[in-house]
Amino acid sequence: MCLLKGKCDIKTDKNMKGVLCWCSLLFVICLLGEIKADNDGVYIVYMGSAATSRNNHNLLLTSLEERKSMAVLHNYKNSFLGFAAHLTKKEADDIARKPGVVSVFPDPVLQLHTTRSWDFLKYHSGVELDSKHSAKYNISSSNAASDIIIGIMDTGIWPESESFSDEGFGPIPSKWKGTCMKSDDFKTADCNRKLIGARYYTAGGGLTSPRDHNGHGTHTASTAAGNTVHNASYYGLAIGSAKGGFPGSRIASYRVCGPRGCKGSNILAAFDDAIEDGVDVLSLSLGSSPGYGPNFHRDPIAIGSFHATEKGITVVCSAGNDGPRKGSVVNVAPWILTVAASSIDRDFQADIALGDKTVVKGGGINFGELEKSPIYRLLYGITAKGNLTTYDEVDARNCIPRALDRDKVKGNIILCESTKGMYSTKQRLAGVKRLGAIGMVYVNDNARSVASSTGSFPMATINRKDGQKIIHYAKKERNPTATILPTVSVTEYKPAPVVAYFSARGPSFATKDILKPDVAAPGVAILAAWPDKDSVVKLAGKKPPHFYILSGTSMACPHVSGLAAMIKSQHPNWSPSAIKSAIMTTATQTNNMKKPITTNTGSLATPYDFGAGEVISSPLQPGLVYETETIHYLHFLCSIGYTINTIKQIASKVPPDFACHNPNQNLISNMNYPSIAISKFIGKQIILSRTVTNVENSDTVYTASVEAPHGLKVTVTPHKLEFTKNKNKLTYQVSFRSDGGLIDDNFGAITWSNDRYRVRSPFVVRCK
Repeated sequence: MCLLKGKCDIKTDKNMKGVLCWCSLLFVICLLGEIKADNDGVYIVYMGSAATSRNNHNLLLTSLEERKSMAVLHNYKNSFLGFAAHLTKKEADDIARKPGVVSVFPDPVLQLHTTRSWDFLKYHSGVELDSKHSAKYNISSSNAASDIIIGIMDTGIWPESESFSDEGFGPIPSKWKGTCMKSDDFKTADCNRKLIGARYYTAGGGLTSPRDHNGHGTHTASTAAGNTVHNASYYGLAIGSAKGGFPGSRIASYRVCGPRGCKGSNILAAFDDAIEDGVDVLSLSLGSSPGYGPNFHRDPIAIGSFHATEKGITVVCSAGNDGPRKGSVVNVAPWILTVAASSIDRDFQADIALGDKTVVKGGGINFGELEKSPIYRLLYGITAKGNLTTYDEVDARNCIPRALDRDKVKGNIILCESTKGMYSTKQRLAGVKRLGAIGMVYVNDNARSVASSTGSFPMATINRKDGQKIIHYAKKERNPTATILPTVSVTEYKPAPVVAYFSARGPSFATKDILKPDVAAPGVAILAAWPDKDSVVKLAGKKPPHFYILSGTSMACPHVSGLAAMIKSQHPNWSPSAIKSAIMTTATQTNNMKKPITTNTGSLATPYDFGAGEVISSPLQPGLVYETETIHYLHFLCSIGYTINTIKQIASKVPPDFACHNPNQNLISNMNYPSIAISKFIGKQIILSRTVTNVENSDTVYTASVEAPHGLKVTVTPHKLEFTKNKNKLTYQVSFRSDGGLIDDNFGAITWSNDRYRVRSPFVVRCK
């Protein structure tokens, strides 16, 4: 969740918990700070979607408006009921006791989770293809205009971008009921047959237009659905054809985020509008803090996405940027498709040439203009220590601000470590620049794995192994010299994908019996459209760029949103859960070296890191799908403590005979989800059921295979599933049993296969 406008760096120090992010100048939206009661006295009153609540909603609203005419900020009245209003604590408590009210809570502030990536997905696939049967899933026609609409909730949009041209698009779909809101800097004519809608929400201040002055929303929208733009680059870096996941889709922009973050009341208003407007997919690269739950009735994204899913809309959300901490994943409701971030096969390299003719491959994005020969003095931070007694040699090695001497630093390249926390890379960089350094070499494993831009200032990041080589050189030579070369982009980089260090990890904080994240997608150094009047990312003496490079789960989310839209265009009658299943069960677990995907530390990635695996885009052949119905979500709500009366208020339709069953029956694990998670396993046999639907509409037989860890016995019954044209839905059971010896988390998978398709479901059995 940290994707930032301007020159951005993401880092982790070993003495710090979590991730520290920085951005230069105008705008900082960093790493999901706490969901805080920064609500200016604004409360959200949520009343569910039961028809019987509408009269109560109208009475409450009328009564409040009579007493406080300007109190109401939003009225939620389309797909669910409620409102956001200025209330005192006593008024909020009184309303919470009124009939029809599900919850009343302070308006939370959520934060943003801040191109070759699509070509990488297209050609990186672990699936053996049967070309005779793959035409149905071919995306060669994905550039053709369709009537699928992707709604983007973010910082707005820059309509002039070539990525949003409507050339080749037909009339606006007749199902569209939305609008293009006007403002001082945004005209109705700024919308077109591609960008068919643009709204903004004023609660919380700072939002006066649908226009994106931050860049994040433009970047995510073009990643999901941008047109193909040839010769796109960031000042020559990553040059190629930039396009979205499904260029043929239409875009509806909902500006819910401003300089202070993303108000929950605005997000709910956008959900209420988007559902009514007629979108098919909703993409949200933002979220709450880790551990905020399981009070789903107080989480705006969980609330809005539940009602969107009820109406057949697929909701895709970023998993968060608080990795690699275990249990940091957010947006974990089972009706959400939750996306982790991974790298692609492109690296941004900034080489460091030393005076002994050694060349070390660094990373990061810089457009420096130093000489190619290593003629500049290389100064190790400890050598440049100042005289202040409050700072020691460790501070100097780490280039802590004020620990260095100006006279020693000036005119030299400074070598800095990152073994001491409390100071971000931005602060260290700003410090050495202020002291007159002409370049900086930064030793940090995490910074090396994420390409951050330092503009025209020569900076290169290196991992610790390479850092030791340069430190050794700087210490042994009487007059060490070096130079830093400007960045070049390298393709076909291996290994890829790699799970990004910042990508939030499972298990789910809300319930350990749902496996989250669901999948991973490209989220490291992604090139996409950018406002072309942004002076922050502009290089001196050059025109502002039309494209920019960002990293974060913010960038991973729209990749999957575009993929979901593509599937919806091919299968308009598929439910959100069928689309999610198709994406999850076809994901790959191998990298471009035909080896298991790893994390940035080199360890094998687990389902807590990347869910079912890395998404693939073409050809996508699910064969079978797991359909999770609303009734399963209602039982989920039962299992986490909601009463029948509350559930009947929340859902628009509840079967008359619906009842909450015994909570000891593993109802959450037994949900018809494409993955399986079991917590508090003590070895005693647990039997779960799953139902799969054959979407090929043909006679076929699937056979089960199991990958199970040592000490866990997993049995699938029946071992074969025989589908016919008249029998396309079958149920199987999975038994988990152990005689002891299992500890912590145990991972495996169940795969159904025939002569054409492989349908893989990961599982985790947790012993605590």
